[in-house]
Amino acid sequence: MNFNKLTIVASAAALSLGVAACDGPQEEAMEDQAEATETAMEEEADAMEDMGMEAEADAMNEAADEAEDTMEEAADEMDGGEME
Repeated sequence: MNFNKLTIVASAAALSLGVAACDGPQEEAMEDQAEATETAMEEEADAMEDMGMEAEADAMNEAADEAEDTMEEAADEMDGGEME
């Protein structure tokens, strides 16, 4: 298992931007997706840690937090002005 933090964060950001054009109930769905993405990434980090890949696991956990934040910010921005 070789993971690239930049690839994961970029993928999460692209996903959040792709869904950002939606409105209404999509915001909650986006936030749910952000949480699911973070959870999946944290599970991968746990597997890395179990394999002795401490530095990679730490980077994955950090990337998970950043991905969730990015996706939730995109959802919040939808709510803040897209529905004028």
